Order: sequence, then structure tokens, then C-alpha cells
Amino acid sequence: MFEAYPFGYKFTLGGEHIMKKTRGIQFLPKEACFDVMDSPVGNLTIITSPEGLHAILWDTDVNHLIDEKNSERLIENKKDEIILQTKAQLTEYFEGSRKIFDLPIVMKGTDFQIQVWQQLLKIPYSQTVSYAEQAARIGNKNKARAVGRTNGLNPISIVIPCHRVVGSNGSLVGFAGGLSKKDFLLKLEQKLNHAE
Repeated sequence: MFEAYPFGYKFTLGGEHIMKKTRGIQFLPKEACFDVMDSPVGNLTIITSPEGLHAILWDTDVNHLIDEKNSERLIENKKDEIILQTKAQLTEYFEGSRKIFDLPIVMKGTDFQIQVWQQLLKIPYSQTVSYAEQAARIGNKNKARAVGRTNGLNPISIVIPCHRVVGSNGSLVGFAGGLSKKDFLLKLEQKLNHAE
């Protein structure tokens, strides 16, 4: 059994309750569904509903999630229109033919979280900003750490490009998918941008 909770998921395995925090996903609707996409950065789990795209999660986010496929709350659906659109656009992104995503994103979180995630969408393809710069852009340069924590809770990886935020000295720090994947995404964008 699998149920959505405000800050993660509750699994019932053999009568034992296990809480697993899954990045930034809150209150998925009953109609939510998922599918898994193979990509150059590993498997990506796409979660959608009739409302839109709720999440693109890394393997590290869903170690237990997919084991609960038969849950009434979240079902596998390879034919969902938004999942198919997301897969197609991610494929174009990895192939270098898409720089801007056009998907119905669903952001659910606190006002601050949504403000931080919306600011991520304004960072151009192949460019980076520091956490301090991102904090300044939302009105308080002293909130760099809070911004970093909130970026880490961004549930819609790649499409909401938290990988484009780096340390003040340009170093790669903090990324839910792992620094090797952050490095891959940044180098992919820079390579394809310079190739034009």
C-alpha cells in the first residue's frame, strides 16, 4: 500500500510502516500515474496527473516507490498523454534539439518554494548562476542556503533546471541526482550550445 503524505510517502510492507521522503512531491491527486524512462543520466521516473507534470525523479528518489506499483494512489501508465509528451521533450533535450520545455508543470509547495522554483525556470539554457545570485533575484541575497535547500526539493528535475545553479566559485555543489549527473547536464548544454 502506498499513500501520499505532506512531505513524502508512507509505505505499508508486511504491516510495518516506513516513511520515505521523496523530493518536493506533495498531495498527489488520486489520478496520478507514472512511467519510467531510460536516459543518458539513468532511469527517470515521470509522475503526472490530469493536472499536469508533477515530478521527474532520479533512481535515488524512488528506490521503494516503484516496488509499490499496485497502489491505488499511483499507477503505472505508459500511454498517459503528458508522460508521452514529457518523454518526447526529454529525448529532444538529450539529443540537443530542445532548449526550452513546453509542458504543463504543476508546482506544489510553500510560497517560498514556488518562488525559488519559478526563478529556476528563468535561467537560460547552458548558463549558470550561483545560489547567492538566485537568492538575490528573489529579493534576499542572504537566503542562499535556504534557496539551496529548496532547489534540492525541486521535484521536476531537468525541466525545472536546478542543475544550472552552482557554488559562488563555480563549483558543483548539491544535487539530488548526484554531482556526476549535474556535471553531465551542464556539459551537455554547453557542448550543444557551442556547436551551433
